[in-house]
Amino acid sequence: MMRISTVSEQTDLSTDTLRYYERIGLLPPINRNKNGIRDYKEIDLKRVEFIKCMRNAGLPIKSLIQYFKLLQQGDKTIEVRKDILIKQREELTSKIREMQKTLDFLNYKISVYEDAIFRRAEKEIVQIEE
Repeated sequence: MMRISTVSEQTDLSTDTLRYYERIGLLPPINRNKNGIRDYKEIDLKRVEFIKCMRNAGLPIKSLIQYFKLLQQGDKTIEVRKDILIKQREELTSKIREMQKTLDFLNYKISVYEDAIFRRAEKEIVQIEE
């Protein structure tokens, strides 16, 4: 038996988020034990990990819901599902490029400041020695 708290710890998603995903249909209704406590199966955990990965990649919840509806329709929707993932990969690749440019600029600015600090320290050493 895997409780919601366990899934929350393993996926680093809050229990509220997991309940929300179930409520909006991203997760199928989770089986419950005789006491009404959610009992996640391994397949549920894999789906949560997939959802988390796709959300980290920037896929909107609306698109994820569409993806899972298509998944329920079986193999006839494989191409459409693949296209959703390809589109998201392209968007993520573009974001990574932009972030790399930002990182490169930050590294440049930091090196400028480090050079300025080094030059100032050299001047102070020269003044002390004089």
